[in-house]
Amino acid sequence: MSDRIELETSDGERLEARWDHASDPIGATVFCHPHPLDRGSMNAPLMIGVTLRLVELGFSVLRFNFRGTGTSTGSHDHGDAEVLDVAAAVAAARSTGLPLSLAGWSFGAGVALNWLANEQSAPPYSGIAPPPMNLPGSLPPGPKRLIVGTREQVIDTQALLAYAARLSIDVVLTPGDHFFHGRGKKIGDLVGQGLAP
Repeated sequence: MSDRIELETSDGERLEARWDHASDPIGATVFCHPHPLDRGSMNAPLMIGVTLRLVELGFSVLRFNFRGTGTSTGSHDHGDAEVLDVAAAVAAARSTGLPLSLAGWSFGAGVALNWLANEQSAPPYSGIAPPPMNLPGSLPPGPKRLIVGTREQVIDTQALLAYAARLSIDVVLTPGDHFFHGRGKKIGDLVGQGLAP
């Protein structure tokens, strides 16, 4: 089952969003999309593929469009104000009473990590190939996983691996490039393993 909803941020923006509900949910996952200036949105193919697999695994998934994307109000802010967008989605996910987890792909994975940096007690996190620049220098304790393709061509893989080693983040290298065409189910499995309660 899928529901369209609208989120409101603390600075007054309104974000289009969609819940995809598991039939017997074990948790609620906020899933953040790739860079909007590179045509990223909550409806990117990998976003949909991973969401469908997470729902099969028992996670209800909340996707949303960052400010300035699709029908969401506001304008792109290079990842800064977008942290407020993540906060609005997290508040909606927490209102379900289900265990919270956080996931993202590329730009969205980086913004989600920056939201986590402000938390004292962090939910489980799985990030698909976040760009290593502008990631937080420290993070609260809690399970964290990064998933990177062996043919990654968009981000600096070595810099990301060094970042993960410095912060003791689990890294999974898996066949594929930055977009993981046709591999939504497999990437969804890897994301779900990192989010499991």
